[in-house]
Amino acid sequence: MQYRTKIATTIAAGAAATLAISGCSAGAADETLENGDKQAVTIAVFSGWDEGIAASELWKAVLEEQGYDVTLEEAEPAPVFSGLSTGDYDLTLDVWLPTTHASYIEKFGDDVVDLGAWNTDAKLTIAVNEDAPVDSLEDLAANADLFDSRLVGIDPGAGLTEATQDKVIPEYGLDDWEFLTSGTPAMLSELKAATDAGENIAVTLWRPHWAYDAFPIKDLEDPKGALGDAEGIHSFGKADLADEYPTLAGWLKDFDFDSERLFSLENAMFNEGDSKDYAPVVKQWISDNQEYVDSLTK
Repeated sequence: MQYRTKIATTIAAGAAATLAISGCSAGAADETLENGDKQAVTIAVFSGWDEGIAASELWKAVLEEQGYDVTLEEAEPAPVFSGLSTGDYDLTLDVWLPTTHASYIEKFGDDVVDLGAWNTDAKLTIAVNEDAPVDSLEDLAANADLFDSRLVGIDPGAGLTEATQDKVIPEYGLDDWEFLTSGTPAMLSELKAATDAGENIAVTLWRPHWAYDAFPIKDLEDPKGALGDAEGIHSFGKADLADEYPTLAGWLKDFDFDSERLFSLENAMFNEGDSKDYAPVVKQWISDNQEYVDSLTK
């Protein structure tokens, strides 16, 4: 589907005047389903965060099957949290805690509600081909020749790149390695080429990412904790979400989306598919995972 970027709210008087002139009513937006929830629900989606896009598209399909009118709106994290705090958004599904989005929770925490973590495996990683004869970052320096002393990174300004440069490389003795940084597409292209050819490769990566479903790779252990601990991916709602959506709030509190399932949905949407209209892909994925999907609304 086409995401719509959230723009500053237009003045209420103008909106009301438009409704009055057209003879329309705002009542449709306040319709209630038999389960006690408001029918219309707006889910904010972080721009470019694949796991959040995937989870949001999944819930859109699930909720529409239940009779909801679902709108997905794309925005950066700052306006998403601000919009949740004012009730312009109903919920978002991609809050990383306890570290990544901690500053937003500190600022808006009194006006939003945490519905719990649906995945607890969000982390920065260094990954290698699955059959590489190394299992830990401590093994890389001693096996430099197997990887041509080469580590393939993503964008120069990414937090993962900074952590790799400032922590991983010095702490694991990789100072004499070539660390390439250009962008995520270039890294994924090299990863595909190497794994297709049966060659060794080391890349910077993160969980969750569809590459784990698309390529035969594994994460290297990080005994020194250079890349930090795993985080949880949480659903957050506006403060009165449970009042307006008691059933949906309950479903989201019980929501669990393990990494392997998430990888497969992301892979289908962002790698195997060739369209930004994700609805048909999600529909097929739901059909292939029907028992799990049915459990989301039990």
